[in-house]
Amino acid sequence: MENKKSPGKIIVETLSGIFLPVINLITAASIIKSVLILLVSFNVISVENGIYRIFYAVSDGFFYFLPVFLAVTASRQFKTDLFVSLMIPVAMLYPDILAMLEQGKTFPFLCFTVPTAVYHSSVIPVLLAVGLLKFVEIPCEKWLPEVIKGFTKPILCMLIVLPFTFLIFGPLGTWIGSGLTKLFFIIYNWNRIVAGAFMGLLIQPMVAIGAHWAIVPIALNNIATQGYDVIMPLLAGAVYGQAGAAFAVALKEKDKMYRQIAIQSGFTACLGVTEPALYSVNLPKVWPMVWGCVAGSLGGALAGISGNHCISFAFPSVLTCVAFAGPGFLIFMLSMLLGLILGFVFTLLFYKNGLGAGMPEVNEVNEPGPKD
Repeated sequence: MENKKSPGKIIVETLSGIFLPVINLITAASIIKSVLILLVSFNVISVENGIYRIFYAVSDGFFYFLPVFLAVTASRQFKTDLFVSLMIPVAMLYPDILAMLEQGKTFPFLCFTVPTAVYHSSVIPVLLAVGLLKFVEIPCEKWLPEVIKGFTKPILCMLIVLPFTFLIFGPLGTWIGSGLTKLFFIIYNWNRIVAGAFMGLLIQPMVAIGAHWAIVPIALNNIATQGYDVIMPLLAGAVYGQAGAAFAVALKEKDKMYRQIAIQSGFTACLGVTEPALYSVNLPKVWPMVWGCVAGSLGGALAGISGNHCISFAFPSVLTCVAFAGPGFLIFMLSMLLGLILGFVFTLLFYKNGLGAGMPEVNEVNEPGPKD
């Protein structure tokens, strides 16, 4: 008798099936963006240069429209109608709606008000929406007459799925991010070392669900009003904790292809872009993500000791460290190194085969699901 899969294993395999088909694109876009940032940092090209504009558009544009790509892979994983699934991110990323909600404006919808949310580069809203679509399509396929199913099914699906998307799924990341940010400032006013450990532990899970975008306007406002921000320096250890965990997986992984993916994603994390490491390696395998977060927490605590400030907005990395120049800069740099080393060592020592250790074959997850 075949062993029944645990809920945890089902979730891990589902996430792997959704992210693995696009992981090479995530890595490629991250490398292009990192190289461009490096070229600008060394004054090889300027941001007005046509080369920079076009290649930054394709690299940043991929992450901007990530919900569209995830709608495709989630549709394959959940076995929903691909084109109906694509109607969801099309509505989410429609310029008129996107501009209003991301500028903090709201508008009425049915008997409710649509909350503000960040939809570009988001992950959770489109995955939950396509998952809901799976259950909405079942009665549509069963009960709608064939002669009208072609056009009535998309209408009925959108009538049900879109209200949930804009009223619940979309704002979810913003609500989580805002709540954690408020809690951070309470802790920071009490003890900045504990606050550093708090943010170092939670920031990468926030990135994974898109909740980290709630921090960006707060950091920008801090710089505009005070001339500095205290949040961003505390995130450095977490970035490099995920990089270290990815490198450790590369060392322990037997499959040549996954070793290559882990090395590539660890490299891009060192350049400040952690999404490849999160989505392709650490999150699907679970425990590397956990140990990377633990390392990030300790690195964040060290950055809290430094009292370092960010004088211009930047996500922390070796490429953007000039933005963190000032008091406590050396300890800030050491927090990156600490996160990298501990993420690597913890994962190397404690990561064992088990929950999330196995990953489905790429040729499996790239295949469309069978037709109903």
